[in-house]
Amino acid sequence: MTEPDIARVEARIRASFAKQGLMRTLGATLTAVLPGQVEISLVPRNEVSQQHGFVHAGAVSAIADSAAGYAALSLMPPDRGVLTAEFKINLLAPAAGEHIMARGKVIKAGRTLTLAQAEVVAERDGKERLIALLTATLMAIEGKDGIVD
Repeated sequence: MTEPDIARVEARIRASFAKQGLMRTLGATLTAVLPGQVEISLVPRNEVSQQHGFVHAGAVSAIADSAAGYAALSLMPPDRGVLTAEFKINLLAPAAGEHIMARGKVIKAGRTLTLAQAEVVAERDGKERLIALLTATLMAIEGKDGIVD
C-alpha cells in the first residue's frame, strides 16, 4: 500500500471507531492503525471492573473483538462493512494493570471471510503480560441497509 492508501485506511477506521458507543462507554481508545493491524487501549477504572477489581471479561472481550474486527476492515474494500461471525476468547490471567491493550491482526483475509486474532495484554510498570487471546471470523458485508463503516 502507498502512504495515501495507508492514510485513507487509518481515517476510515478512526471514523468508524468514533461511532461506537460501547467503546466510548468503556473509555477505550484507538491507539494504532496499520493495514491488517489495530490496537485498542483501555485504562482500568471502577466502571469496567468486576467484583474482584479486575477489568471485567466483557470489557476485555469487547476491545479484543473490536481490534480484530477493525484489523479485518482495514484490508476490505471501501464499499464493505464488517461484522463478527464468531469469536472464541481464552482468558489467561486477570486483567489488572495500568493499561489493557488489545492488538488485532489479520491471519488470513478472504473476499467474504477473514480470520483475525487479538492478543490482549496488561501493562504494569512498563512490562506487558498476556491476559487473553481472541480468535475471530469476520464477514465482509456489501449492499446491506445500515451496514456501513
